[in-house]
Amino acid sequence: MERLILRRVGKPEDEMLINFGPQHPSTHGVLNFLVETDGEVMKRAVPEIGYLHRALEKIGEAVSYPGFMPYTDRIDYVAAMFANEGYAIAVEKLLKLEVPPRAQWLRAISCELCRIASHLVAVGAMASDIGASTPLVHALRERETLNDLIEALCGARLTYNYHRIGGVAYDMPTGWRDRVLKYLDHFDTYIQEFDRLISFNAIYVKRLANVAVISKAAAIDYGLVGPNLRGSGMDWDVRRDAPYGAYPSFNFEVPVGRGFQGTIGDAYDRYFVRMLEMAQSSRITRQALETMPEGETMAKVPRKIKPEAGEALSRVESARGEMAYYVISDGTDKAYRVRARTGSFTAMSIIEDISPGLMVADLIALIASFDVVAPEIDR
Repeated sequence: MERLILRRVGKPEDEMLINFGPQHPSTHGVLNFLVETDGEVMKRAVPEIGYLHRALEKIGEAVSYPGFMPYTDRIDYVAAMFANEGYAIAVEKLLKLEVPPRAQWLRAISCELCRIASHLVAVGAMASDIGASTPLVHALRERETLNDLIEALCGARLTYNYHRIGGVAYDMPTGWRDRVLKYLDHFDTYIQEFDRLISFNAIYVKRLANVAVISKAAAIDYGLVGPNLRGSGMDWDVRRDAPYGAYPSFNFEVPVGRGFQGTIGDAYDRYFVRMLEMAQSSRITRQALETMPEGETMAKVPRKIKPEAGEALSRVESARGEMAYYVISDGTDKAYRVRARTGSFTAMSIIEDISPGLMVADLIALIASFDVVAPEIDR
């Protein structure tokens, strides 16, 4: 920020330094971008974070291991299941705990339903940011039905607190499997309707195709993950390439960007990869429901969790890409150190370098195509 303020000295009068946020709806949370612009063309945009910092990692060192689980929901409130699972896996590694197969299947089901719910917000909000309000209404309607199903499973609609160290909180209720399968029949058709509504709309395509292109090499260098990495043509998915939980038992494809409407790695590829991922999540959920093993949903966990001194790293494929937890135990009932690595934070690093030359309106498309959420950036 200081660099930008200092650079205003001696600037031509037609160049401006403006704040894009932190209340602007297109910043997808409490974020600010310091934008140097000459009219509509940006010189650069610098992310300014810190408005939502809540010391979540420090809280993880101040409460017990199970006591931190509800806080993980707040790391990504749009896709909280993954934040639950990543932390649970890390602690289970410290405890050398084996999770029952039925619990692993329920984790996969809950996470894939959560992925669809998160992507619906992403693609609906992206269309709204660009100027089309109807798709968001359709996306939120579908998300509400998903929320009903998730609420029936765990009692919550946003901050789920469903996964536990050693398994999951509840088994699926009677009749829930058939309800989910029936909804997926509808959802598979809905995706095609959404494509007709907005994905192949000529104006929408022109606003996103060939905009903010990120090459595969740049995506790797800047540490992009998930759909933002795959949108640049990198074929990498933690569920397949560093498998965990029940995922080795399922068959699914990993969508990657291939220049669907323009150049590989543009804003449209990042958008459409998410559309394709929702179809794959439906496919995985069906397989999990149809192959659900019998048995317990929780392992035998000590009443007071005190892992031996050591460290553990877990990685899960969240809706925003790889989410990693690093947990250090000092042998007490509280972690010595908790660290979370999230996809939204890494996405922020590349914005300053690709923003020069873009129009201010394209910054909105760029932010939306990254599907960032503020709590993943400010923890």
